[in-house]
Amino acid sequence: MSATLPDMDTLRERLLAGDRAALARAITLAESRRADHRAAVRDLIDAVLPQTGRAIRVGITGVPGVGKSTTIDALGSLLTAAGHKVAVLAVDPSSTRTGGSILGDKTRMARLAIDRNAFIRPSPSSGTLGGVAAKTRETMLLCEAAGFDVILVETVGVGQSETAVADLTDFFLVLMLPGAGDELQGIKKGILELADMIAVNKADDGDGERRASAAASEYRAALRILTPPSATWTPPVVTISGLHGKGLDSLWSRIEGHRSKLTATGEIAGKRREQDVKWMWALVHERLHQRLVGSAEVRQATAEAERAVAGGEHSPAAGADAIATLIGL
Repeated sequence: MSATLPDMDTLRERLLAGDRAALARAITLAESRRADHRAAVRDLIDAVLPQTGRAIRVGITGVPGVGKSTTIDALGSLLTAAGHKVAVLAVDPSSTRTGGSILGDKTRMARLAIDRNAFIRPSPSSGTLGGVAAKTRETMLLCEAAGFDVILVETVGVGQSETAVADLTDFFLVLMLPGAGDELQGIKKGILELADMIAVNKADDGDGERRASAAASEYRAALRILTPPSATWTPPVVTISGLHGKGLDSLWSRIEGHRSKLTATGEIAGKRREQDVKWMWALVHERLHQRLVGSAEVRQATAEAERAVAGGEHSPAAGADAIATLIGL
């Protein structure tokens, strides 16, 4: 993008009017590493904050191959046909060479990619969970300001990014494959504890549907021994076919039911307040990291500390103290 900042008042007006180009430009500013871009987008988000917060925020995870993109494409198309405006934020793993997104989300969501009521944006994680929390959160708020009333946040389903995405959203949907059995033993307990719903995908006709139903029974049994995320919500287990669009109406109805129920109890509002505090600390951690990598003097001292520790001249604690002292910690 151009090194010159756009007129931020004009950008704000266009964003609030639902201008997609303005939304894309604002997100690019949010993802920039330039200090002036970051300061400008912070002011922009503060200015549009009253127009945010009304969307349904859904996090979606599942192992690679479970059919996340196919399901999101079908669900998003169902929702836009019903009059919703849907933003899909895909938290991709970042390339260690370029820092950019690896996955090609628009090519995997063919219908939504050409839908004028949908917006797809990959969010490279930049190698840190703090990056997920900060950049995706800012992008989500900008999308809400632009009028999108459903935000679907997809994670690749590896590492701890699921936890970060659960901390950004109101509802956490976990997609599973049919044929639980031995696979159930390998499921991370923490993911099931975060789930507001489990959907067994690929419940296609015939054998696929039978296998999905059997797997759903296994997952229901597993959930009975876990503490649900909310005392007022018991996570359901459903079967769907993202490929054929089966069960998606019922799935969305349950998500709306969850929102209605937890809004009435004040849990959604309370959860969002907790998420705001976590976001604040994620930004603090990100700025500390920027202090470490943004100064030539600090980078040189860090390299010297690494060499001393690797060569056995200093202990790791002494190396950490040297770096911390330099940045005023």
